[in-house]
Amino acid sequence: MSEIPRELVIATVKRLNDEAEASGYHLNPDMEMTESIVEGLLANDTKFGYMVCPCRFGIGDAAADRDIVCPCDYRDDDLDEFDVCYCGLYVSERVLKGEVQAESIPERRPAEPVQPKEADSHENELITSLPYPVWRCKVCGYLCARTNPPAVCPICKATKERFEKFM
Repeated sequence: MSEIPRELVIATVKRLNDEAEASGYHLNPDMEMTESIVEGLLANDTKFGYMVCPCRFGIGDAAADRDIVCPCDYRDDDLDEFDVCYCGLYVSERVLKGEVQAESIPERRPAEPVQPKEADSHENELITSLPYPVWRCKVCGYLCARTNPPAVCPICKATKERFEKFM
């Protein structure tokens, strides 16, 4: 199977579960599946230096892969629409309670990267009148107004690279 030590997989599942539950998220209760996904995340962390979704094709370019670093930018929309994220690591409360079953879902990630739109002149006036830039977490939507993005999102624990200047 994999060269990832089982103890590391178990410890990582526990850490991810603690972080998820503290932020209102839930890991898949199917421990065999969850451990397999975490094993893939750890293998990708060894290969690329970051935990890119094992169900997607990471290319080893941190900027290009950023949207699929776990938790990916698509997790919340997947949970809202399908009760499970693309790889199946995160599930909704309904899946956790056994009200619905987690199933395979379609890929939400666009084939080509989406380019941000340019702000119009009125938006630019509003933005320049703010005392601080507003940063948005691309994973969960958390907003904060400060000089720089936080090192770690207080909601979903995404790192500062996952923030974009919102305003």
